[in-house]
Amino acid sequence: MTKLPPGPPDLPLLGNYLDFRGDPLAAMQIWQRRYGDLLRFRLGLRRFHLVSHPQLAEAVLLGGQDRYLKTYEPDRPDGIALVLGQGLVTSRGQLWQRQRRLIQPFFARSRMADYQGEILAAGMALCRCWQGLPPGGAVDVSAAMMRTTLEVITRTMFHTSVLDRFDQFAASLQTVLRYAAAAHRGPLRPPRWLPTPRRRAFLRAMGFLDDFVYGLIRERRAAGSPTSDLLDQLLAARDDEGRLMDERQIRDEILTVFSAGHETTAVTLSWVWQLLARHPEAQERLHREVAEILDEGAPSVADLSKLTWARAVLEETLRLYPPAVVLQRKTAAAERLAGFDLPAGARVLINLFNIQRHPELWPEPEDFRPERFLPGAEPPRHRLAFMPFGAGPRVCVGSSFAMTEALLLMAVISRRFRFAPLPGIGAEPEIEVTLRPKGGLRLAVSARSSVP
Repeated sequence: MTKLPPGPPDLPLLGNYLDFRGDPLAAMQIWQRRYGDLLRFRLGLRRFHLVSHPQLAEAVLLGGQDRYLKTYEPDRPDGIALVLGQGLVTSRGQLWQRQRRLIQPFFARSRMADYQGEILAAGMALCRCWQGLPPGGAVDVSAAMMRTTLEVITRTMFHTSVLDRFDQFAASLQTVLRYAAAAHRGPLRPPRWLPTPRRRAFLRAMGFLDDFVYGLIRERRAAGSPTSDLLDQLLAARDDEGRLMDERQIRDEILTVFSAGHETTAVTLSWVWQLLARHPEAQERLHREVAEILDEGAPSVADLSKLTWARAVLEETLRLYPPAVVLQRKTAAAERLAGFDLPAGARVLINLFNIQRHPELWPEPEDFRPERFLPGAEPPRHRLAFMPFGAGPRVCVGSSFAMTEALLLMAVISRRFRFAPLPGIGAEPEIEVTLRPKGGLRLAVSARSSVP
C-alpha cells in the first residue's frame, strides 16, 4: 500500500499557495514543525516534497544523480532557468559534466592567490567611498556588497568592469531573478505570451543583460588578444567532436557566473555585517584578530588560515542564512524515502535553512554563536548538518572562491569600519532565488581609524 508523507491541508486549485505566497521561508519552517522532516504540499497543481533533515538530504544528494535529477527541462524552462538557460547551475547529464570540467579549474583553491589583487582592489574602492561618511552614517550595506562582489567577479573571470552601468545591471538582475522566483512558485500563472507588466519588465531587463553578454563576447573575439580568463576558455572550448561552443551556451555560462558568482557572496556579507552589528562583542573580537594577524599589512590568501574567528563568524552566518535556501531535485522513478512513497517525477525540495537550524542537530539553533566553528569545537551531528554550498557531485563549484573573497573583504572592511544597528530598522530574510535582506539592509557605518 502506498504511504504518502503528511502535510498541510490544501485548497482546490490553489493548494497551499495562500500560506506560501506571503512568506515561503516562514511557511516551510512552520510546516516542518507541524508535520516533520519529510512532508508534502501543493502550489496549484504542483506537488512538492519538503526535506528538512540531513539524513534525508544525504539520500537525495548522494544517492545517485540518476535517481534524483535536476529539474531543468530544456524544452520547458522554468524558474531560474528562464534566466540562466542551460548554464552550470541548471544543466544536467553530459552537458553539465563537460561544462563543469571546463569551468571548475578557474575556481580551484590553487587559483585563489591569482585573484586576491582584484578582491582587495574592490574592497579598498568601497572603503574609499565610505571614508567620507559622518560617524554612524546610514548605508545600504546590501547594495554596497552587491556592487563590490559584482566588480570582483567581472574583473577576475572576464577582465572587464560593470561599474559604469552598475545601477542598470543590478536592477536588471533583480528584475529577472524576482520574475524567475515568482514564475516558479505561482499556481495560477498567466501564459508567457501574455504581455503583462511584469512580463514586459522581465523582457526589457533580460534584453539589457543579453546585450551586455553578447557584446562582451563580440568584443573579446574582435580583440584577438587572449587574457587567459574564463571567457577565453569558453570561447576556445570544443566538444568531443571538435565543435566550438555555440554563443547561446557561452551566454548561459557567462550569465550564470555573473549572477551566482557575486550574489551569494554579497548576501552572505550583508548578513555578516548585520549579525556583527547586533553582536558588538563578536565584532570587537574580529577587530582584535584582524589587527593582531595583519598588523599594518594588507591581507593575503596566506593569512586566511590564521583568521579563525573571522572564518567562524562567516560559517555561522552561512549556517543561519544559507544564500541558496532550497536545493531542488526530481525523482527519475518511484522512490521510498524515510518510509514514505514518492512517485516518479516528484519534486523534492531540500531546505537548507531548516536543516541548519534543526534543534536535533544544533544547540540553541536560532542563536548566533560563531564558537561552533572554532578549531576544536564539537563537529555537527551529521556530515550534512552544515552544507551552505550543497553536497554531492553538484556541490557549488565556486565555494573556495566565495569563502576566500568573503574573508578577504571582511578583513579589509573590518579594519576600517564598524557597524551598528539603526534605531527601528531591522532585517527580514526573503527568498528571491538567494536569501536576501528584504528591501535592502541599512546599517550605521563608522570609520574606526585612519588605517592606510
